[in-house]
Order: sequence, then C-alpha cells, then structure tokens
Amino acid sequence: MCLAACSSQPELSSVDTAGSVSLYLSPHVPAHSTVLKNFIRAEKNQLCISTEGEKEYIAPLFQTVEETPHPISTRITGTIPGWITGSLFRNGPGRFEFGNDKFNHWFDGMALMHQFTIKDGNVTYMSKFLQSDAYKSNESENRIVVSEFGTVAMPDPCKSMFQRFVSMFEMPKPSDNGNINFVKYKKDFYVSTETNFIQKVDLATLETAEKVDWSKYIAVNGATAHPHYDPDGTTYNMGNSYGKQGTFYNIIKVPAQEDEDTLHGAQVICSIPASDRWNPSYYHSFGMTENYIVFIEQPIKLNITKILTCNITGSPISKCMHWDPRCDTVFHVASKHTGELHPVTFHTQANSMFHQINAYEDQDCIVLDLCCQDNGEVFQIYNLQNLHKSGKALEEVYHSVPKSFPKRYVLPLTATSETPHGIKINPLSYSTAKAEKRSDGKLWCTPENLYDNTIKNIGGLDFPAINYSKCNTKKYRYFYGCGFQHLVGSCLVKVDADTKQAKVWQEDGFYPSEPVFVPSPHSCEEDDGVILSAVVSPQQGKTTFLHILDAKSFTEIGRAEVPVKMPYGFHGIFVPKM
Repeated sequence: MCLAACSSQPELSSVDTAGSVSLYLSPHVPAHSTVLKNFIRAEKNQLCISTEGEKEYIAPLFQTVEETPHPISTRITGTIPGWITGSLFRNGPGRFEFGNDKFNHWFDGMALMHQFTIKDGNVTYMSKFLQSDAYKSNESENRIVVSEFGTVAMPDPCKSMFQRFVSMFEMPKPSDNGNINFVKYKKDFYVSTETNFIQKVDLATLETAEKVDWSKYIAVNGATAHPHYDPDGTTYNMGNSYGKQGTFYNIIKVPAQEDEDTLHGAQVICSIPASDRWNPSYYHSFGMTENYIVFIEQPIKLNITKILTCNITGSPISKCMHWDPRCDTVFHVASKHTGELHPVTFHTQANSMFHQINAYEDQDCIVLDLCCQDNGEVFQIYNLQNLHKSGKALEEVYHSVPKSFPKRYVLPLTATSETPHGIKINPLSYSTAKAEKRSDGKLWCTPENLYDNTIKNIGGLDFPAINYSKCNTKKYRYFYGCGFQHLVGSCLVKVDADTKQAKVWQEDGFYPSEPVFVPSPHSCEEDDGVILSAVVSPQQGKTTFLHILDAKSFTEIGRAEVPVKMPYGFHGIFVPKM
C-alpha cells in the first residue's frame, strides 16, 4: 500500500512535480513510530510510504463511555488562534448496551453529544447523552426495549402470550435516538437521526429539550440529518412519504421566520414519485444549488413489505435494505422556487453515495460533486461484531468495504426530449464530465474523477466538507474530508478540485473525525481559515484531542488534549459565539 502523508512541520521531504504531494510528519509522532520506520520513495511523481502489517484493533472506538456533564479543561499544545470563539458540536453513538442486552450495529448506539468550547485560546470539553424516549426507556428497564436500525427489541417479558402475539402485527415504531448530526431550523438547534423525530437541544448546557415530530407539520415519515441552508436562513431537506398513492421523495422547505417556534410554516414544495413504490431508494443527503434541489435516486433499496412485517419476522430495518446493481443511479432536478421538476432525468451507472460535497450552476448546467461508491452493500459491514474483530478477520472486513471517491457530474439543463441521440456533450471546458442522449432515450452522464493516486492510496475519501458559508451553491476550489485506510477515518485530506492534488495529515494510532471548516474573520480567500476535527485513539496510552489545522497550508496549528475517551462519531457543526 502507498500512503501520502502530510502533517505539521518539520518538513521532511517534498516533490514539486505535477500531481505530487508534500510529506510532513507531525512533531507529536514518536521516534519509534511505524510511520518513521516506513520506507519512503518517490515514484512516478508521487510520494509513497510502504506499509506492512495488519489493521489496528479499533474495538475501543465502539465501546460505551461515561458522559462528561460539566466542562473540563484541556491541555493545549501549539496555539489556538484567539479569533476562534464558539463551539464545535459533535454527535454519534456513545452507549452500546443496557443490562445484558447489546446493540448489534454501530448506528444503534445511544446518542452522545459532545461540545468543544473555544475562547481566548483555551478549550473546554463536555458531553451528555441525549435524553431521548429510547434512551430513557432502555435505561429504566435496564434492557433494550426500543428497536434500532440493526437491533430488534425483545418482547416485554411482563406481557401475556396473547399481548406479545398481537404486538407482532403492530407497525414498527420509529426511534427518536438522534445520533447522526446537529441541525438548525429557524433559531433552534436539534439533533437528528433519519426518522420523523428530531430533538431540540440547549447548546449552552447540552440539555435535551422538546421532541418534535415532522409528521405533525407535514406529510412525511422522516427527514435526512443533512439539510441545506440558504443565506437568509431558509432550510431545505428531504423526506419520504408512503401511502395509497405510492411512495414519494419530498422536498421540504422550512422558512426562516424566527418569531415562530419549531417547524411551523414547513411545506412540501415537490413530491418525486419513486420509480419502484415498493422498493424506494435509501438516501442520506442531497444536492442544492442557488435555484435547484438535486435528488439522487440510488440503487440502495428499502423493501417496504419487509419493513411492514418487521415485528412478525423479527428482522431489523438494516435487513430490509438491499443493493440492486441492475438499477441506474438517477438525478432528479427540481426548482427550489416553484417545485417544478425538470422534464429530463439524468442517469449514470449504479453507484451509491452518502454525502454530497457541493453543487452549483454554471453555463446552464448543474455541477454536482459527490463521494461515490461503486457498491452499496455497506450497511451490514458496520455491525459491531465486525468492528470488534482483530487480525486477519479485521483485515478481511476492511477489504470488503466499498471505497468512496469524489466525482463530478455535470447535468446540462438545456437537455430536452428533443436532444439528438448519440452526441456526446462536454458542457464545461474545465471539466471532463460528459452527457449523452442514448438510443433508449436516457440522458447518460459520465463523471469526472476529482482525485489522483494520493486519494486511492489512502483508501478513498468521505465525510466531505467545504467553506460552507462562502462556497455552498457556488463555484469553489477546495474540499476536505477523511481518508479511509481503516473502517473509520484514518487521516484528514484537503483536495484542490482544479488540480486534483491532495494534502494529507496523519498521525500513527489516531483516527480523525469529519473535518469542519471555520473561516477566518474578514477572510477573502476560500481556504483562509482552520479545520477542526476531534481525533480519537483506541490505544489506552494515547489521548483524545481537538485538532486545529491551518486550512491553507494544511499544517497543524495546535491541539487541545482531552483527558477522557471518546467513541468514533458521525457528524457535527461549529457554532460561533455571537
């Protein structure tokens, strides 16, 4: 395996030829580190590190931890820029068992909210479990009583045989375990999963507040944990609905008025019929430009019949999903302003995606950048039994995971049903992405790869981030993410979308979370700011820390070491102190 590693000074080596990367090793890396023992070679304009040995045992990253309910101090090394004032909030699983019952899947763990507060060059840390109904019910019964994505709750032993039999025919109840992300609607912040429940949170204290049900405001059965925001505060999201008329993917608009509470004023502005009403697509995010929403209908399918009979079969939701490579991936484009669907759908080969990078309009086209996998059979891989493996067994699990790579699609909005067949359209001079009307009438899109060999050598890229406040829905140049040389993020990456060149930060035995970009005050350049990432380790002797990288040079500025262990989580946001 080859690895391009870029970290903080001192600089050890660099290659300045086209398509190259620079190598830096963190001053925190000990002299006996395997990174320093690796054989470094420059080959074909690429700096490589040969690595040997099996994957590190990472089970401690998926084990229950205690919450830290009051702010504690951290140990600062380097410098925390004085202009950073605010808090990084992170979300993810933090408890994996109740009594003798254990969850089966990483996604099932109870939500643990993390807060890193930065002020005057110092950092404090605290964390609290979300007091969801699922958490409180499990806690009070000292067993798992609420089913989650990969775990079916056992029947209540206090019920009679008849009551337990009748309960098998009840509809499965959605969980309110909001362990995916922090989101904002109007003036309030919530934690979210992908069911119809979101939970309001007091950011100052991490106390759980009001539970909100989407279905009380609009006819949807859930919403993603990745909404998009317009500059005026209007929020867009997507959620499914199921009924006699079929299955629909709904575009949701939540107005910015702060004088109204919760989701009042929310509306469905467009309903896109599923191509297969009984097997609609699963989706985790969507694209948004200044004027359009782009929905990606992918071949990860939800089997509605299996979901409706979960209680009878004893199957979790995770077993009601499947990958169907016979289906195309289809892009649906709808106006944000009128809800009108574009008359043409755009097709590409079967691939799956969880996270979009950015989308914008240029020269009557939509440019859509995504992290794509060529296989959607990923959910079962992340069960806790696999994550707790070691040695060769863990290595086999890792190699079964489809790798994610950044790709660019260009969707020509001028395409119509009258567009001639067989003519390849290369709509934008700066992109190799193409579109072609095929003989079957489909408008077929071929993407441009937004990566070089560096990204291949670090196991692909996901958990993407951009300078959202400056570049969302606009033409941009830089994006950030995690490389995946393991089952979780193993390094931080900055990619230049124009040149495909990458810079990589990595430190032995540490696993960084999703990067969050924080712009410098009064910044003019797109990458003028810092990257924040919570970095964890499965090793007892290594310390969790908040990492601060200079976004431009991608070198370390400072870190704040936290004297408690954290599990590996999902997503988060930075909220500046106003």
